[in-house]
Amino acid sequence: MLTQPIPSLSHIAELKTARLHLRPWQASDHAPFAALNADPEVMRYFPATLDSAASAAFIHNTHQHFARYGWGLWAVEILHGPDAGDFIGFVGLSVPKRQFAFSPCVEIGWRLAQRYWRRGYASEAARTVLEFGFKELDLAEIVSFTSVLNVPSRAVMEKIGLHNQQQDFDHPALPDGHALQRHCLYALQKSAWLTLA
Repeated sequence: MLTQPIPSLSHIAELKTARLHLRPWQASDHAPFAALNADPEVMRYFPATLDSAASAAFIHNTHQHFARYGWGLWAVEILHGPDAGDFIGFVGLSVPKRQFAFSPCVEIGWRLAQRYWRRGYASEAARTVLEFGFKELDLAEIVSFTSVLNVPSRAVMEKIGLHNQQQDFDHPALPDGHALQRHCLYALQKSAWLTLA
């Protein structure tokens, strides 16, 4: 749990990795984002796929987060090669609106279109996001959580240095008995990140 105010920037941050550009969202991102949210495999560990209106609402909420904090869930595009300029999804930080036992917190998360899986993009972008969170925002801790069944996402969490906190919980937005209700909490403290960086 954070014990400090959540920091904000006076400008909108952008990040780059060797292969990726993490940037604010553009109008051209709407259609490919709606397409990935409509993919049942991408949304396998979410309660349902999202239609175009729900995807647009997600982007709107992301814009509001950027306006408030100067950082958020960045749209990700490829920098080089035959896929240069392609929007592939999002990776970034957010402040969950819903209250959890570990609130307040800053969460790292990602969602990529299926055709860009298994290229290391999620972990590459997430490592840069962690660096931004700890160095530029001076966060004491960054968390991530997902359904206990979501083995692929949990593997990314572990690959970038987050640790299972052994604090599984029932997600309050999901009804009792839902297959995805049980969630696991991962976290990384700045002090531990410094030993990895």
